[in-house]
Amino acid sequence: MPSSDALLTELGSIANDWRWLAIGWHLIFAGLFIALFAGWRPRARLLGLVLVAPLLSVSVVAWLSGNPFNGTMFAVLAAFLIWSVAQLGNMPVIFARSAWVAAGAGIILFGWIYPHFVRMESRVTYLYASPFGVLPCPTLAVVIGITLIFWDLGSRRWHTVLFVAGLLYGAIGVFRLRVQLDWVLLLASVLLGAAMACDPTPLDRTTRGTRHARIWTRAALM
Repeated sequence: MPSSDALLTELGSIANDWRWLAIGWHLIFAGLFIALFAGWRPRARLLGLVLVAPLLSVSVVAWLSGNPFNGTMFAVLAAFLIWSVAQLGNMPVIFARSAWVAAGAGIILFGWIYPHFVRMESRVTYLYASPFGVLPCPTLAVVIGITLIFWDLGSRRWHTVLFVAGLLYGAIGVFRLRVQLDWVLLLASVLLGAAMACDPTPLDRTTRGTRHARIWTRAALM
């Protein structure tokens, strides 16, 4: 198994070799954020597919850069989320409670400017060239943040898969690679878990309500 220093060097090389791709993802998602906050409300399934795209990008970059672990993990993650998209509602997304919106915005900002691995000409570089869409942790942070902001985006399956992935990669970053920034990803995952426990998604509430209605209907017919 490679040492922590070797892994950090490899991740740094990937972040800088694929900087052009990271810039592209920043531009795409900047357009998405502008559209969302200007009032556009995509259907949950469409937004779910959009969020899977940078995760697939991380998988492809990892495979092309000789990192089969991240390549496999993010391919599996993307596959589970695409499977989950079938459960997403077909209604336009709406904002979650203000506390979750604030938390999600902070997590997105962290992933957006993720100040690690990239060679920096100036601090402004992090605004457009941090390794979002290229490396695991910043990409997971942005996707988790958007999920918290638009809570009706996902099903229980969607949230659980992201929760587990965030915990895993946050722990790898903090305890294996000694990247202290990744405590934020661990915190983001904990917040996502808390949101699942405290505030079920609309799909979960609908499923639960339908199940209760069936039980009462059967009881009435007996």
